[in-house]
Amino acid sequence: MRKIFLSAIIGSLTLLSCTSDDTPKPGANNIETPVNYTFERDNSSTVDYNGQTTRLQMSAELFSNFTDFDNASEELLLNMFSNENSPFENASLNESSKSVKSKVAASSLYFSANTVESSEIKNDFDSYISGQFTTVKENKDVLAEAGVSGQIAQGSSVRYVNEKGLELNQAFAKGLIGGFLADQILNNYLSKLVLDEADNRSNNDAKVLEEGELYTTMEHKWDEAYGYLYGDPSIPTANPNSKLNESDDRLLFNYLGQVDANENFAGLAESTFEAFKTGRAAIVAGDYQTRDEQVAIIQENISKVIAVRAVHYLQGGKSALAEDNKGAAFHELSEGFGFIYSLRFTNNPGTDMPYISKEKVAMYKEQLLEGNGFWDVTPETLDSISEEIAGAFGFSVADAAE
Repeated sequence: MRKIFLSAIIGSLTLLSCTSDDTPKPGANNIETPVNYTFERDNSSTVDYNGQTTRLQMSAELFSNFTDFDNASEELLLNMFSNENSPFENASLNESSKSVKSKVAASSLYFSANTVESSEIKNDFDSYISGQFTTVKENKDVLAEAGVSGQIAQGSSVRYVNEKGLELNQAFAKGLIGGFLADQILNNYLSKLVLDEADNRSNNDAKVLEEGELYTTMEHKWDEAYGYLYGDPSIPTANPNSKLNESDDRLLFNYLGQVDANENFAGLAESTFEAFKTGRAAIVAGDYQTRDEQVAIIQENISKVIAVRAVHYLQGGKSALAEDNKGAAFHELSEGFGFIYSLRFTNNPGTDMPYISKEKVAMYKEQLLEGNGFWDVTPETLDSISEEIAGAFGFSVADAAE
């Protein structure tokens, strides 16, 4: 039933969007949806997501230093995470008051009244950094084995793992896709708690603009959600789908493209982009029912990206273990672990809660890391977790494994 409902919505979006130029075309309910994410007032753009771009740039510089044992340090990366003590090579980032850490597990919907868990999650990411530059760095020239951190070969590449076989840089990066980006998009800026906060609806209807700006508060909140997906400077600003797999992004946008490239999920990227455009146009038109329909599409699609990649990497790890290629297996399983961590931050629009409970996510992580972790994990465990995740999202393990 959900597939029929979603197909009908996506079909209507196709009718709403124009294919030849950026001139808005009137659609249902007088919504004018442009071809590209282009919205203007008084001949000037009303779209602004500079803060999101800044945090994506901070993330990129942090990731680039995660395995640079010769030049980076625990202190440097912790400072990058919290933007303290001018840690970035890009001087403009040091001048910013923003940080990545402040937006981890910080959504209004999930964490405004759940500060204890929010703090625990932030500490998890701190611990990945600390573990990388203590336990792993100390053994960077040692061959890893069960219970001992160190290096492990994957073809001509060298991977660095902790005593469980987990690559902490992968756990950090893939966990951040959920704990930072998905949480901010799905559970913060696109939540009614934020979009409809205080007088946002009446102000939007009356076109009351933020002081000194050309946008209403509701328009800006929507753009901020958009920016966390499409705000990397390497992504085309007008139509991100035009170079979906050519950007330098290594976070959510990258994996939206990878899932979309799987024929079993083809069209996911386009329907997500269409929903962002149509929802923004609906806000301009004051059509909040249509806006909320687009929110549901975005929540479902982005949540599915996380789930598909979690299963994909678990199955890839299983295949590599069967070939006794531990370097490849541990790399895949580390990415899978990070995406499993990110499941905590998915949003089922039917319930406004995660598709998989935080208790089950914690159980999956424990199953993967119990004993000697990836050194001991069994195909049966990987299949069991994969089946449960796929079942919760309505796709098959085989579909995601491709």
